Amino acid sequence: MIEVTNLTKQFGDFAALENIICTIQSGCIYGMVGSNGTGKSTFLRTLTGVYRPERGTILVDGEPV
Repeated sequence: MIEVTNLTKQFGDFAALENIICTIQSGCIYGMVGSNGTGKSTFLRTLTGVYRPERGTILVDGEPV
């Protein structure tokens, strides 16, 4: 399970992600769609630990990223 709570990632004054809340149950498959610049890649990079969020928590199977 992936649990994201109040995730915020900024680049200078630009907030790429702001207060994202999301829960993805084990075994589920989700797709991400959106226009360029809406934060899809930033969300995935933060979820995998490439970026560190300014605020919020990410738990994968109960363990912090």
